Amino acid sequence: MASFSIRRYISPLIQVLAWGVLGLMLLLFQPLSWRVTLPDQFWVKQGVLFCLWVGLFYVNAFVWVPRLLFRGHTAWFIVAISVSIVIVLGLNNLVESWLHLPDLMYRAFHPEGGRPRGMRRGGPWFDMGALLITLLVLGISTSVTAVQKWQKDAQIRQDLEQQKVTSELSFLKAQINPHFFFNTLNNIYALTVVNVELARQALHTLSRMMRYVLYETQTGTTLLSQELLFLQDYIALMQLRLTDKVTVSFERPEPMHDVPIAPMLLLPFVENAFKHGVSATLPSRIYVAVRQFGPTLELEVRNTVFSDKRLSLDESNGIGLTNTRRRLDLLYSGQYQLAVTEQTPEQEYLVHLTLQTL
Repeated sequence: MASFSIRRYISPLIQVLAWGVLGLMLLLFQPLSWRVTLPDQFWVKQGVLFCLWVGLFYVNAFVWVPRLLFRGHTAWFIVAISVSIVIVLGLNNLVESWLHLPDLMYRAFHPEGGRPRGMRRGGPWFDMGALLITLLVLGISTSVTAVQKWQKDAQIRQDLEQQKVTSELSFLKAQINPHFFFNTLNNIYALTVVNVELARQALHTLSRMMRYVLYETQTGTTLLSQELLFLQDYIALMQLRLTDKVTVSFERPEPMHDVPIAPMLLLPFVENAFKHGVSATLPSRIYVAVRQFGPTLELEVRNTVFSDKRLSLDESNGIGLTNTRRRLDLLYSGQYQLAVTEQTPEQEYLVHLTLQTL
């Protein structure tokens, strides 16, 4: 908020400094004044001309450029610029005549008499310097306004893109959470028929997981330790309904360094292993390992392959994995690698995710 407030005053401050520098240049850097003492009326004229340039700058910046040039009325913009140049030079000559500046300048340059080259005694002359500076002021005004519009449009596009990404992430996350809880509740329902006490423990574990999802994941990131605790609860919950033929292993990094991570990002890979890697009659194995190497986080998930189950990560594995890929693209673009091996030599389905957490 403080940086935003400071940025509001940067542009006006730059403009004040620029006009101050231009005013000092008009006052101090006058080559003609090195040879003669210029009359006071000359400086009055310079002050009036300076005010005309300031007014022309802002009229062009706030009226002609946005209302004519930016709306495609290029011909009218050129007409407005041409008329403004004529008005500024005409007012410049009018002020010179009113102050009798040509006569005074004539006397200042030629006190001994004679007519200076290019100057008509008793009347104004064409001020090439005023014309060049008028063109410069118009050019700078147009350029500054165009750059500011480009920056504003770029900021608007960035804000819209950010809003789009935020909305999409919220939508994807909203899809993942009900998907997980729907499957888990089905498991608990089946467990109540077999063992009420285990079902009660499962409900307690699920309530703790729901508190995590509802209250700990709303800021967009969570700590790795909390995410791993959530995974551990999920695995413990799933183990309640497994038979002795299923071996489940879960490894956490030791020691672990807490880093921020997107919540519910690792769960779909583990959920996929339990969905496709468990058999009621055949021996099966699920292996989940999370490792840390500095800022690099690795997830390895292995599960036994069964010929009667589809194991493609991109096909019919539910909306969770598809959305996880999309979340990775949005949140960790260029910072992750996801490798999927559908059948290893050990007859296992392997998912290997490498993520840069910093």
